Amino acid sequence: ITGPALGYVLTKYGRHADGRPIRIALIERRGGLAQVASGHTGNAQSLHRGDIETNFPIEKARAVRHAADLVAGFLDRHLDQGIFVPTHKMVIGVGAAEVALLRTRFAEFAPEYPDLQLLERADIAKVEPNVIKGRDPAEPIIALFSAHGYIVNYGRLAETFVREAQHAPLPLETFYRTEIQTIVRDDERYVIRTDRGEFRARTVVISAGGHSILFAKALGLAQDLEILPVAGSFYRSRIRRCLNGKVYTVQIDRIPFAAPHGDPEVTNPDETRFGPTAKMIPLLERHRYATFFDFLRSIVRRPRGLLAYFAILRDWTILKYAVKNLFVDLPIIGKLIFLRDAQKIVPMMRYRDLEFAKGVGGIRPQIVDTRTMEMQLGEGRIVGDRFIANVTPSPGASKCLGAAEHDAEQVAEWLGATFDVERFRRDHEPLTR
Repeated sequence: ITGPALGYVLTKYGRHADGRPIRIALIERRGGLAQVASGHTGNAQSLHRGDIETNFPIEKARAVRHAADLVAGFLDRHLDQGIFVPTHKMVIGVGAAEVALLRTRFAEFAPEYPDLQLLERADIAKVEPNVIKGRDPAEPIIALFSAHGYIVNYGRLAETFVREAQHAPLPLETFYRTEIQTIVRDDERYVIRTDRGEFRARTVVISAGGHSILFAKALGLAQDLEILPVAGSFYRSRIRRCLNGKVYTVQIDRIPFAAPHGDPEVTNPDETRFGPTAKMIPLLERHRYATFFDFLRSIVRRPRGLLAYFAILRDWTILKYAVKNLFVDLPIIGKLIFLRDAQKIVPMMRYRDLEFAKGVGGIRPQIVDTRTMEMQLGEGRIVGDRFIANVTPSPGASKCLGAAEHDAEQVAEWLGATFDVERFRRDHEPLTR
């Protein structure tokens, strides 16, 4: 979705110094937009604002909120278009340690998020009865709650970005079913060679998940970075309306991936997904096994990447987590293992109430720095000479317009153009808060 977001932003709010619109081409390998990680089956459909995500410290939460509020503002102005479903959201703390953590977090975050509420057991039961039903009355539980949440179909949102950009005086030009083979420099231009001919551009922005880093490496950039592909899978509940809104759990300490949560499905709110799981696999795109060779390309060239993976797995907490998640997708035993995670949210959940959501889930392209032998948290942005490669693990979709704002400012500077950031922000202020 980050590519269509930038195309929309530059088309609508960018201009050359003489007032002419900027000519932009959007090249897409598939026959439609955002059909991989940003498709509604490829993610948890959340709009992350940093309020209930306990892996976000206050500084990152502020940055995520700014970017997510831009998306919220766009959604608020596009009601009844099948892009999103309004919902509430909460994170539950179960047990004395998690309850204490959430009370401390509420004290810190409440001034930043005026709509954030602290719910005790009885209040949780009113909003999400299945979270309390069947739970041990002696077990401590509280929740941080917001009434203003969104279940987002990011694929549909990407289509809306492009549709609006195509109504501009100089429409965004889109090229579907066009696969980029190479990108090379030719004096003052980039030559983008595809299976449908050549494009020439003064600036290039690649937003292709884990593949972005391969294009950057081919141009001599990001030589010390590798991708650790983390696949997320989901289970679905057979209980109709199992949850009324999004219910998160507290982040597992020292694990950079989201703890399992429950999410109503955007195209069918009666269905509830639970997940994601997180296992490391050698693919850059889920269920597309040819991308195994793309994954190998840089690893074979720089074996230090493998050493970095082994260094990360030396952490006992991460290794234990990784081994557990290797089994979660397996028949019978996988559901048994995952059932405990689901029961933390819905205590009455039984084995028969869960089924593996086949075909649901995507790849999180986690960046690994082979110099420090550590994972980089958050989004990756690789910048060269009039070239940007975006690698966007979660919460990349939530920050798509924030990333577009950042990239639009940079592209406008390279082109000697202007980007009307004040009008852009004004047009995307949330209407619900």
